[in-house]
Amino acid sequence: MDATRLTVVIAAREEADRIAATVEGVREAFPGAHVIVADDGSRDDTAQVAAAAGAEVVRLDRAAGKGGAAGRAAERALERDPELVLLCDADLAASAARLAPLLEAVDRGETDLAVAVFARRIGGGFGFAVGFARWAIRDLTGLRLRAPISGQRALRPEVLAAVMPFAPRFGMEIGMTVDAVRAGYRVAEVEVDLEHRATGRTWRGFSHRLRQLGDFVAVWASRRLRKG
Repeated sequence: MDATRLTVVIAAREEADRIAATVEGVREAFPGAHVIVADDGSRDDTAQVAAAAGAEVVRLDRAAGKGGAAGRAAERALERDPELVLLCDADLAASAARLAPLLEAVDRGETDLAVAVFARRIGGGFGFAVGFARWAIRDLTGLRLRAPISGQRALRPEVLAAVMPFAPRFGMEIGMTVDAVRAGYRVAEVEVDLEHRATGRTWRGFSHRLRQLGDFVAVWASRRLRKG
């Protein structure tokens, strides 16, 4: 794989403390890749730190949610006519340097959309939101995934174009998976040794997962209607 034909899209919101390490990890793993940070209206220095680390920044003045921000950056990525596209989250920090297996799976033709499964579980709640996400994808496509909402994904530009626009907010990954399968593309999971900032069993963590669950239900309902 020629890394100069790779475009990386990193979704970020208020990740000033980790975005530089994430960008640097990606640049270390894929020298010559073009890195685009989708800054979802951050109120901290995420955009400035990302730019200083060498990324192109697509910044929304107002938060639109992950799907909205990442979608804007993905449009920019497609304009560059890349050979491969890698999507990842901003909180991977230095572990972003280990994302190569995702791209290799697509580059070797093993799958059309490679989704990362974290080799080690870090944090998390009781599993209700993720459990619903697994069920929703299985209900809509028959596909069984271990990591249905993993934001670490590799794909070719034609696959990316087929799954856009992304579903709003946290529904992005479920929508992408369902739309890819319905378009006839193969989806496979790849175990990768990654780390991220996990939400624990705190009020803040539960509030975050409740918002996620609301978006998951919405994207399931929208794709259910399309199926009909």
